[in-house]
Amino acid sequence: MTPFMGNDFLLTNDTAKVLYHDYASKMPIIDYHCHINPQEIAEDRKFENITQVWLGGDHYKWRQMRSNGVEEKYITGDASDYDKFVAWAGTLQKAIGNPLYHWSHLELKRYFGYEGTLSPETAKEVWDICNEKLAQANFSARNLIKMSNVTTVCTTDDPIDSLAWHKMIAEDPTFDVQVLPAWRPDKAMNLEKPDYIDYLTKLSAVSGIKIESFADLKEALKARLAFFASMGCKISDHGLEYVMYAPASDEEVTSIFEKRLSGEMPSPEEQLKFKYAFLLFMGREYNRLDWAMQLHYGVRRDNNTRLFKALGPDTGFDCINSVNCSEQLAAFLDALAQTDELPRTILYSINPIDNAAIGTIIGCFQDSSAVGKIQQGSAWWFNDNKTGMVEQMTSLANLGLLANFVGMLTDSRSFLSYTRHEYFRRILCNLVGTWVENGEYPADMDFLGKMVQDISYNNCLRYFHF
Repeated sequence: MTPFMGNDFLLTNDTAKVLYHDYASKMPIIDYHCHINPQEIAEDRKFENITQVWLGGDHYKWRQMRSNGVEEKYITGDASDYDKFVAWAGTLQKAIGNPLYHWSHLELKRYFGYEGTLSPETAKEVWDICNEKLAQANFSARNLIKMSNVTTVCTTDDPIDSLAWHKMIAEDPTFDVQVLPAWRPDKAMNLEKPDYIDYLTKLSAVSGIKIESFADLKEALKARLAFFASMGCKISDHGLEYVMYAPASDEEVTSIFEKRLSGEMPSPEEQLKFKYAFLLFMGREYNRLDWAMQLHYGVRRDNNTRLFKALGPDTGFDCINSVNCSEQLAAFLDALAQTDELPRTILYSINPIDNAAIGTIIGCFQDSSAVGKIQQGSAWWFNDNKTGMVEQMTSLANLGLLANFVGMLTDSRSFLSYTRHEYFRRILCNLVGTWVENGEYPADMDFLGKMVQDISYNNCLRYFHF
């Protein structure tokens, strides 16, 4: 029997073992998309206990605790941190086949040196071991990043953000990890939201441009784009239900925006036309600035209305949106490409059935301006498990060039999530190793070793111009 999470965890053949241990494992980490709070890095936060660093804000774990019948007070409520941890221990023991089981035990092993398994019976032992470590100075937020061999972190930031914490980090000579902002303008696009007018007021204030028309909105965003660029931003990101293609004249879009400013809600069709015009404008600006554009789509958010009203967004009530927007996505990219204004773009769908469609779409828009200019992003959210990663990389290999893939990201709010890169690299090496062992690719270890190193780190460094 193979030991649980041993040295060759997930590596089922000799080629995979060589590729991982001799090549991939040695590479640093670029976390080009995450939801880490930059304030915690700037202030070098110390965590009082494992619950704070492990369960706070982690809606992956919260969903599973609810599935285990755990009362909400032990999830997001006022129960003690210890009681929340015990509730999680009882849930994790049942998570066979769930990536949370692997991630959690990798984190316990790599950061805290714990070789056992977490269960209700071991919860007190693990609580004490972790908290003793966290009390040490070298377990602060910054040191956890350094311990993980991370060279660059890109947070997720709204156009109205002052980026004061990023400035503080950049000016601190004692911390040499790049912490860069990433532009996330969803609130400026989603004009159907009840607080949209209030948001525009804030955007007007920080940009110095009074927003009274769509032209004003674009100028305000340009001003903020320039500020973000001055702070080292190189990446944008959009969270979408689906990618829309709804062309309209400038006059019609202006009229739709003015309707919203007047307090009247545009129709669903008008909303799509505005959002399409907004995305098109943003894509052109990213191309001008030489930024990469990320499109995350396929999500239906906040489905449990009662608990969403009680707890707010990003608390575990999102699901896959089954709308197929491949035709619209291709048309949107083509609209940018027609005027040679398509930026480097990464496409992520939360729906795994979109893998092949994305693989064929990206092949339509590659060109010599960048190697792998249009990327299929790593298996995202509900797909960043062993099965999802294998399916995504297999599809990408079948339809494109896996060797040019920019690899893994954490998409996390936790400073312990960097072990997800180890998890990804082991799965990558096993997939490639299996193809080699099956005689489907020659055992050219020099090339293969460089390839897994490129996918782990080098491609990302080149692609984003870090």
